[in-house]
Amino acid sequence: MWVGLRGGIVSDLGRLQRLFQDYVVRGARDIERVVDASNNDAGERLAIYAQAYRLRLIEALETDFVALRAFVGDDFAAIARAYIDVHPSTHPSLRHFGRHFPDFLARDPRYQAQSVLADLAAFDWALTEAFDAPDATVLAIDTLAALPPEQWAGMRLRPHPSLIRLDLNWNAAAIWNAADAGTPLPVAERAPQPIAWAVWRQDLRTYFRSLPTPEAWALDAVRAGRDFAAVCEGLCEWIEPAQAAAHAAGWLKQWISDGMLRDIATA
Repeated sequence: MWVGLRGGIVSDLGRLQRLFQDYVVRGARDIERVVDASNNDAGERLAIYAQAYRLRLIEALETDFVALRAFVGDDFAAIARAYIDVHPSTHPSLRHFGRHFPDFLARDPRYQAQSVLADLAAFDWALTEAFDAPDATVLAIDTLAALPPEQWAGMRLRPHPSLIRLDLNWNAAAIWNAADAGTPLPVAERAPQPIAWAVWRQDLRTYFRSLPTPEAWALDAVRAGRDFAAVCEGLCEWIEPAQAAAHAAGWLKQWISDGMLRDIATA
């Protein structure tokens, strides 16, 4: 599909491309000065490109935000268009386009009062990020068992690149499960306190589970690079000091079994 141009040929192709991009992405109308006015269809043809651009972006968001799309239904397209206006695509790959969606929903006056929307978007995006994370080896339980006891205190655990931690106020995971299964969505429910979640990938499957507060703290401490002794010490806020190491070791084995960890570094 071609659009007629005044003068037939525009000498500065780069300028023409910028004008066209500004029209499609931001709605700037400067390109109309170089469009052949004798072609009555020129404006309509330009509009087709702009519309196709937005429809493709909406399609990408629908793919990445399964729970949010199911929850808001037909309103999703309008919300997506509002997001596109504020955050036009700036990366060659559509894979990254939705990265600002949770924050947009949390901050935009049109949607921030419905905080469940931001939670749903955050959970959806965490699943996308975990699935697309780089591949890496997974720590084996035999590696931990072979570590000399005197090295446990100083060991630092490196998380798998796919591991993501987030705190949610709403039952976003339950809504996602229903949307993924194609079953009726549960009623949105807000928890009295934020609930900690871990999201990660093992092989080609993405997993998630909620975490009790002490485990969430311990996992965050590991991700921050604290050694095992510091993790045990910090757990004493919730657990008797004599039991802290046992609890930490139990969670460590669970994280290894789940595939959340990559390897061990010792002092």
